[in-house]
Amino acid sequence: MNKFSRALRHLSTTRYSGKKAFPCATLTAIQKAIASGETVHRAEIRLIVEPSLEFSAIVAGISSRERAHELFSQYRIWDTEENSGILIYIDLADHQVEIVADRGISRVIPQHHWHAVCKTMTSGFARGEYHDSVIAGIQQLNAALQEHFPENGAQANQLSNKPILL
Repeated sequence: MNKFSRALRHLSTTRYSGKKAFPCATLTAIQKAIASGETVHRAEIRLIVEPSLEFSAIVAGISSRERAHELFSQYRIWDTEENSGILIYIDLADHQVEIVADRGISRVIPQHHWHAVCKTMTSGFARGEYHDSVIAGIQQLNAALQEHFPENGAQANQLSNKPILL
């Protein structure tokens, strides 16, 4: 993919595109899926949808993965008691999903789980099924977290479950 076509795709993907793909009902369902999962595992999940990157980021060649790491730091997802923060980042213009997990999680969850969750979501995006594919991906992620990082008693919710639409 060349920079020119990527830039055009990002310039044509607006905040309205983000709201259309992720309306209030979908954001509420995502929040509930995250909250439900956090009752059976110790991880803290944040989901951020970015309709498009700024033009300067495209010109600089910033990848979805690099942007996900920036947001992981900016939103302090790493700042949890057990180093158990996870970011699900959706780059809508590129139809990319990136998962960034803090070290407490990445030590116990094999990489192939992240790839499977991303594939579930991006496959659905290709069919225009944003709501169902994100919920399915979160459920898949919750199942892996329950298996490898199960709940072990009452813990406070350290990160908001509310998804962010930039």
